Amino acid sequence: MAFSDNLQQLPAVSHLAGLQLTDASGAVVATIENKPGQAGSLAVYAALADAAGIINAEAASRGLDLYAEHTVDARANPGKHPNIDRLINLIAEGGQWQVKLLPA
Repeated sequence: MAFSDNLQQLPAVSHLAGLQLTDASGAVVATIENKPGQAGSLAVYAALADAAGIINAEAASRGLDLYAEHTVDARANPGKHPNIDRLINLIAEGGQWQVKLLPA
């Protein structure tokens, strides 16, 4: 399936202003906002966070599947898709992020 098709299967994020990813020390490693150009990534990352609010390597792998054709482009063009690059790096390096949802 294409990324646009996958997005239609994910829960809505209109109730969110964004989300923050924090590392094991509690430092914010990324903020994804609910704005044009990031709303799709917000939906993917919010869907990946499990009930405990964590994204680990297994969840990141599912995220790469959701990004579909954009994952292929990200692998061919590192830096072009930072939210996908972040998932690729998490898989390579291990670890996990805590996800804090930011209400709208």
